[in-house]
Amino acid sequence: MDEEDIVTKYILEVKDLTKEFPGVIALDNVSLHVKLGEIHAVIGENGAGKSTLMKILSGVYPYGTYKGRVIIDGSERHFRNVRESEEAGVAIIYQELALANNLSIAENIYLGTSKGSKYGIINWDQKNHEASEWIRYVGLEEQPSTIVMDLGVGKQQLVEIAKALSKKAKILILDEPTAALTENEVEHLANILRDLKKKGITSIFISHKIQEVLKISDTVTVIRDGKTINTLSNYELNEKGIISMMVGRDFSHRFPERKYQKTDQLIMEVKNWKLAKPKSLDKYVFKDINFKLYRGEILGITGLMGAGRTELVNSLFGVYGGETSGEIYVCGQKVMIKTPEDAIRRGIGLLTEDRKRFGLNLSGSIRSNISLASIAKFSKYGYINENKEIRECEKYVDSLKIKMTSLDNLITKLSGGNQQKVILARWLMVNPTILLVDEPTRGIDVGAKYEIYILMDALLKNGIGIVMVTSELPEALSMSDRVLIMREGRLVKEFDNNNLTEEIIMKYATGSD
Repeated sequence: MDEEDIVTKYILEVKDLTKEFPGVIALDNVSLHVKLGEIHAVIGENGAGKSTLMKILSGVYPYGTYKGRVIIDGSERHFRNVRESEEAGVAIIYQELALANNLSIAENIYLGTSKGSKYGIINWDQKNHEASEWIRYVGLEEQPSTIVMDLGVGKQQLVEIAKALSKKAKILILDEPTAALTENEVEHLANILRDLKKKGITSIFISHKIQEVLKISDTVTVIRDGKTINTLSNYELNEKGIISMMVGRDFSHRFPERKYQKTDQLIMEVKNWKLAKPKSLDKYVFKDINFKLYRGEILGITGLMGAGRTELVNSLFGVYGGETSGEIYVCGQKVMIKTPEDAIRRGIGLLTEDRKRFGLNLSGSIRSNISLASIAKFSKYGYINENKEIRECEKYVDSLKIKMTSLDNLITKLSGGNQQKVILARWLMVNPTILLVDEPTRGIDVGAKYEIYILMDALLKNGIGIVMVTSELPEALSMSDRVLIMREGRLVKEFDNNNLTEEIIMKYATGSD
């Protein structure tokens, strides 16, 4: 089928979709038109309604719980559950992948389907053979028997795509698919979507990364406050225009104007720091790491995925497996950090790369997540003084402008940006000297990013020093006072952030220096 023939009809039409929750209108007469075989991006801030829309399309929110029409391939659909949407050719791949890590690739691809079984017995020789075709189709070289937990995130995502395609999906919905991928994995995913496009498969691509949206998509729909703002062809758009539509105002300045805050007060020094790979003393995740951190500065650490950046900051906080060696000095005093408790006692806090897995207690309240590292301050004789705890939490909720209705609400009720503020509130309550932040704005929208940047800048004025790991080069250049570049487990270059460019950083990060 020629590309010109593919894009002559709509495969999906959403008309006047409205979805209400108690006290909240999540979708307000949203309309969406997606052409057959195109890559259609849906973009908007957290809380804009993107996830609600996708849950309706995938049958998570059944017909009758919303108003409006969903038309697929010319026929109006009334999905009662996810299975019915899958039978209509709709498949959704969430940011948090829905794979069984202890099963093989083939078992995951056919999980939940009895197709091909006889008398309850599955012919796994046949299934492995069929699975191998889908595995090769998405560019994986692994065997169908490979256990999923042995794959990286990028390859696990390809397993999800293979699983969707095996169910004859006509519409593939990808929710934040590049959030945890390397640049090479992002390019590979983009090539797969383009290949699917040639075969008439439609992709709906949800992302916060505007540059990737512009690079990958054919068409972009912007949603704000539950309403469709505009749908435009890719060639009609630029980054500034998308941001303005997302936030509803001019957003020429994505980063706050900062003045160099660094003092000559050395608050952290790391000497010859090494981390051995788990169960190995002669192979290293990183080694020969030396750097200094001064009060009132942001020290940026960047480089390609896998360079050892996350492992570095985690090891400085005492949470990464493996044997460490070297020296750490905090405010001139040599310290031993083997556990998070050691780090906290020395005035070090950590905002993790993956807040949902490692930064938050997802079954806990907003209040318990804020006070988590300071609970001893409110405890006496084994009892917690809840009134004192609430007063302290409210102080940080107000100062950080955390949007919530009650401290006792589950943390999962908050947007990604507000969850990130909760973790910042936790460390402010501890009153740290050093804050390690790993990808501080990952997975949050452009407006919330700006608020996080403002808060980080305010922390510097309170005398804190920040070590910031980031994969976003504009973030590294705009928010760092100095920049360290890591490659393959080593610090290869340090720059004062004067006339530093993305090209210079990539030159050293890729080893083309």
